[in-house]
Amino acid sequence: MSDAQVAPQPASYIARPEDVHRVVLLYSGGLDTSVMLKWIQDEYHAEVIALCIDLGQPADDFDEVLDKARNLGAVEAILVDAKDEFARNYVGPSILANARYQGGYPPFTSLGRPLLAKLAVDTARAFNADTIAHGCTGKGNDQVRIEATVATIAPELKVIAPVREWQMGRDEEIAYAERHGIPVSSSVERPYSIDDNLWGRSSEGGIIEDLDQAPPDDLFELVTPPIAAPDRVEEIVVGFREGLPVSIDGTEYGLVELIQLVAEIACRNGVGIVDHIEDRVVGLKVRDIYEVPAAEVLLTAHRELEKLVCTGRQNALKPQLDGLWAQLVYEGLWYEPLLANLNALMRDVNRKVTGEITMRLYKGTARACRRVSPYAIYDKSLATFNADASFSQHASPGFIELFSLQSRMAYRIAETLDKG
Repeated sequence: MSDAQVAPQPASYIARPEDVHRVVLLYSGGLDTSVMLKWIQDEYHAEVIALCIDLGQPADDFDEVLDKARNLGAVEAILVDAKDEFARNYVGPSILANARYQGGYPPFTSLGRPLLAKLAVDTARAFNADTIAHGCTGKGNDQVRIEATVATIAPELKVIAPVREWQMGRDEEIAYAERHGIPVSSSVERPYSIDDNLWGRSSEGGIIEDLDQAPPDDLFELVTPPIAAPDRVEEIVVGFREGLPVSIDGTEYGLVELIQLVAEIACRNGVGIVDHIEDRVVGLKVRDIYEVPAAEVLLTAHRELEKLVCTGRQNALKPQLDGLWAQLVYEGLWYEPLLANLNALMRDVNRKVTGEITMRLYKGTARACRRVSPYAIYDKSLATFNADASFSQHASPGFIELFSLQSRMAYRIAETLDKG
């Protein structure tokens, strides 16, 4: 047995070697999970079920990924198409919450991890597995998101995290793969760690970790670099119903298809590149490069429509709650009761977020230029430069006197104290 196997277990849900017989491995076909599929068989002498989940990651050839798993010794290789569930139950609520972690990038990896964990639990129960394995490192957020979910919804199951146990770096993993004839797409020259789904794509590692370096052009696989985008404006009309996008230019689509269509339009216009410094759950500060084309357009449009139909006080408070929502999701606390409370509020606010926003896309920017809603708290006749008898400008001085009363009194008291 390896040293990792005989070490004391740091948490009750971590599997002991003698308890591991059949493992559901969350399998992507990438470097980490391909190496660990082989490693689990050798180190634990366990059967491995490779579970591949389609969350809309655009570049994957799933037949090839499943064949690779079987060739590496998986007793079962299963594909679950979860795009609709991901869009409906995870991306949808994030739109209602205008979710941007630390005000920067729209979470998408953190949205997908609780669903991956839930589907792994379902598979483990269906195939009488005792353990779930994932490819997360000890430095990342995903270990928190996946393990917290499994420990919450399936306390009878155990977890192993081989990448965290073996403590290999990326170079060592690549060398291990070469020694064992495991085909991988990463290389020492281009050692990026990639994660993507329907809502976005992230890249980390390699030159990205050098803060004094701009991201290289070969990094971007979805979004056209803005400088190379067409030198013309493109407009799209996004229709919303109760906070969710339902149409583009008057044609209705399902949420998955709509996101894919908006992503295509945004990508060709250079929209959705985010170069972001963030604080991880485990305490590290890191730099990631994100490509979030559909999210950038739809979240901007949604927030513009929300501002149109909400009161000023709602518009002042909700962004704070949006930030809290994004923080909880980023931290992997999908089953936190507070998140359920926030979701109820988000749904209530969004009951009137219905209408159309015209978005103007040009060389990396996406901004609203026209707004229409039957619930708009807006009356053109009351606009600043229009005269209208229903708004009495003569009432303003009395309002100002009452409105400023406490501030004026406090100022005078402070003056008295300062004069001693």
